Amino acid sequence: MTTLREKVAHERRRLKSVREALSAGVAAGSGGDPAFIPFYIAIGRYMEAAMHRLHDQDVKMGDMIREKSGTIDARAQEALDELDERLEGNQRHLREFIAAREALESDGASALERFERAGEAYSGYITSSMGHHGATTEIAQKLFSPEDWEYMANVTDADMARERELHRAVFDALPGKLAGLQSSA
Repeated sequence: MTTLREKVAHERRRLKSVREALSAGVAAGSGGDPAFIPFYIAIGRYMEAAMHRLHDQDVKMGDMIREKSGTIDARAQEALDELDERLEGNQRHLREFIAAREALESDGASALERFERAGEAYSGYITSSMGHHGATTEIAQKLFSPEDWEYMANVTDADMARERELHRAVFDALPGKLAGLQSSA
């Protein structure tokens, strides 16, 4: 049986591999090559689903910390404010990224450049602002029971199957220019 920690670790590795694929695609540049369209659409669909789940988990974590803490000291408030700021920034970038994917779906090759700009900005934001942030995690580790972690993560078999399918679609759609790219997950 796979533990919650293992499920989350696999999910995070797949997310990292898709973000790295996005960065590699943007760095290589499509040059208007329509072979990048299904690849970028698959990345967009994966990122929308994965980042929505992570956003929900982080919002829930912040809410649970506020609820379980009783009195919030200055250090905890600073950590929670940082969490809220990062989540707001992520949602802003994600909305632009999804809009660029939708433009790619409707407009095809003429939207490749827009998608690549949005993808570069979003990948940069994820790298610089998302991921492990010790302050809120440290607080949560002190406050949360194993059941709280299960509740917060809300990892269902259906979610995991969908996430794996979306991940596979990204690497099945690799354009020839990126043929050497491998999933690290």
